[in-house]
Amino acid sequence: MKKIFLAGTLGLLIISCSKKENTAVQANSSETSVSEPAKSNLSGAQIIETLDCSGCHSATERMIGPSYQEIAGKYSEKDIELLASKIIEGGSGVWGGVPMAAHPQVSKEDAKKMVEYILSQKK
Repeated sequence: MKKIFLAGTLGLLIISCSKKENTAVQANSSETSVSEPAKSNLSGAQIIETLDCSGCHSATERMIGPSYQEIAGKYSEKDIELLASKIIEGGSGVWGGVPMAAHPQVSKEDAKKMVEYILSQKK
C-alpha cells in the first residue's frame, strides 16, 4: 500500500513540474501555436515566470526543489553553462531524490538569462 501511495505521489510531483503550454498568435495568421520560447527580449525573471519553475522553486524558501538563494549560494558565474544545460536537459541527485523536469523548449540563451537571474539572488 505504501509503495502505491509513494508512486502516486511521485507521479503527481512530476506532473506538477511539467512545462506550461505557452501559446502565441502568429502575425498575419489566425492560427494559434505553441511558442518555442523566442523570449530573447525578456529578462531571466520574466522567462522564469512564463515556465513552471514556481511549482518547485521560490526565491527564498525550499520547496520541492532548492530556493534560488540556495542555488546561488552553491554555484557561481563559472557554472552558468552547466546550470543552463540542467534547465534544458533536467537533472537529479544534486538536491535530493526528486528530479527536475527537462525544459527542451528553452533556448540556451534564455536558460543563461535564467541562471544569471538565479545567481543574482545570492544573499
